Amino acid sequence: MSRTSRFKFRLYVAGDTQNSAQARVNLSAICRDHLSGQHEVEIVDVLKEPKRALADGIFMTPTLVKLGPAPAQKLVGTLSQTETVLLALGLGQEMASA
Repeated sequence: MSRTSRFKFRLYVAGDTQNSAQARVNLSAICRDHLSGQHEVEIVDVLKEPKRALADGIFMTPTLVKLGPAPAQKLVGTLSQTETVLLALGLGQEMASA
């Protein structure tokens, strides 16, 4: 995968709960450390937009959706296992060890 690809993420959270806050911090660190300047992140608070979450098929929070580049991926949890998150998002083992 080209390192010049622009990644688009949507993170579904439930207000300021501990898990949601941790997922935000972890996603921010992953983007800063591995995708600097190559990403966009949209945060959706399911407490404020419950119909959107249901329409998007989100039933647990926090949930990260990689919208692009394809293929789309969904991860549930706080994103604390950085290497596992990178691999699950298709970012490759070379980036996980970078």
